[in-house]
Amino acid sequence: MGEPHYYLATETGQLNTLVHGWIYESAAQREQTRAKMMQDPDWKHFLAENAKAGNIIEQNNWLMTPVPFSPKIPPAKIVK
Repeated sequence: MGEPHYYLATETGQLNTLVHGWIYESAAQREQTRAKMMQDPDWKHFLAENAKAGNIIEQNNWLMTPVPFSPKIPPAKIVK
């Protein structure tokens, strides 16, 4: 699925909002990764059940790149 970078929940503004960011080497890597996900029967089942439950009301996607003065993005740490 890529490398998770953050999961954030709102404290102010639009309530019940979850924002998550993922790190990919490039837009091409993201496209390849997502194409593989769409071939996975478990992922297809998850999407169908999620749609049936109405869990996602609105979704936005942004492909972003760091600006030259941005600090280096460290690898994500998996917390168990």
